[in-house]
Amino acid sequence: MKKILFVCLSLMLAAGFMAGCGGQKAANDAPKKIVIGLDDNFPPMGFLDEKNEITGFDVELAKEAAKRLGTEVEFKGIDWASKEAEIQSGRIDALWNGLEITEERKKNLLFSEPYMNDQQVIFKRANDASIAKEDDLKDKIVATQSASGTAEDYVDGHKDVTGYKDVKKYADYLSAFMDLENGRVDAIVCDEIIGRYYMSKHPDKIAALDGHVGPVTQFGVAYRKDDTALKEKMQKVLDEMRADGTMAKISEKWFGKDITKL
Repeated sequence: MKKILFVCLSLMLAAGFMAGCGGQKAANDAPKKIVIGLDDNFPPMGFLDEKNEITGFDVELAKEAAKRLGTEVEFKGIDWASKEAEIQSGRIDALWNGLEITEERKKNLLFSEPYMNDQQVIFKRANDASIAKEDDLKDKIVATQSASGTAEDYVDGHKDVTGYKDVKKYADYLSAFMDLENGRVDAIVCDEIIGRYYMSKHPDKIAALDGHVGPVTQFGVAYRKDDTALKEKMQKVLDEMRADGTMAKISEKWFGKDITKL
């Protein structure tokens, strides 16, 4: 009888131990799948390529992070204007697409630590020696994108201060850069991520001035307010990717330079 009781007790303790271990493992494991919402027409952060496959700088970061977590990742194109409703409804788990961290957004979203800065940079023709600094834009034709926010505000606010000859505003930056190459404008003020991506495709034609103009904002990954577990797991691998140089390597691929330094 004592032997039977001992065996039963041992089995019960073993079962309890295994259940405890299993519960601990479940608490530490990442979800089997993470659904990331993005505007799939925002190169170079996230967009559909010629094969209709999702790609981009943020997409590569997210894929590497998910790989390190041992979880599957799905990218879902959403109406970017409804991004907060999408994540709060549970249809997506994170927003990762060049999303600026703002105090207003923090009211409804849980943000990661910033992973890169978003700043405005002046771009010119590579062979134009007449522009070496911001003051050299005096009597020059300066371009930007209409309704571009920070860049347009900067150009409008400095037109008379610097003394631009004229300001041209375009529906998209691609048209502006084409006109820059063709000599129809002398410089472009735009987001560094967009300008450096274009410059990486035309390295002998476009150059960037050192430094930035206007205010600097920061990009982060956003989660549901109560999803602290996912945020902490993802933050750990993002920190690892920064420390081991993976983030810099991905940045150099897309922008020709590591622009993830904070």
